[in-house]
Amino acid sequence: MAEFIKVATKAEIQNGKMKAFTIKGKQITLANTDGEYLAFDDTCSHAQCSLAGGYLDGYTLTCYCHGGQFDIKTGEVLGPPPPSPIGIYKVKVENEDILVEI
Repeated sequence: MAEFIKVATKAEIQNGKMKAFTIKGKQITLANTDGEYLAFDDTCSHAQCSLAGGYLDGYTLTCYCHGGQFDIKTGEVLGPPPPSPIGIYKVKVENEDILVEI
C-alpha cells in the first residue's frame, strides 16, 4: 500500500532546482517550480540518464544526455528521443517537510 514518506525539506530544493533521492529502492527526482514541488522518476526512458542532472524550465525538463524533454507535471514526452513517459508521484507539503507518495 502506498504511503507518504518525508523526502526533504523546502529549504533543500530551491526554486527552479531538482535533486535526486532513493526512496524505497526507487530513484526519484524532486523539483521546485515556483514553490510547487513535483516528484517523478529520475531515470530517462531513453538512455537511462539521471534526470536530476537535466535542465528545468517551468514544467519542462530537458535531459542532459540527448535533449529529450518531459512535462514533469504529467510525465509526458514533449520531445524526442524518449520512447515513453516517466512516472510521476503525488507530493504534499506539511509545514517545511516535503512528502512523496510511494
